[in-house]
Amino acid sequence: MQIPLTEVSEELVCLVETVLKGEEIVFLKDNQPVVKLTSISKRRPQFGSAKGLITISDDFDEPLEDFREYME
Repeated sequence: MQIPLTEVSEELVCLVETVLKGEEIVFLKDNQPVVKLTSISKRRPQFGSAKGLITISDDFDEPLEDFREYME
């Protein structure tokens, strides 16, 4: 079944907008998960969105102590 967003309640439209932003919504019945609302559209990664998540230490390219004898 397919229903246009213009025909659903305002609350469901808000939930769909939340999902389109990357969230996942799980509906519960008797405190048990029964339905998961996820997006089927593929969001393109935004350039630079991972900036600052990965760091390289200053001594990254220094020889390891365990291999120092092999380096001589």
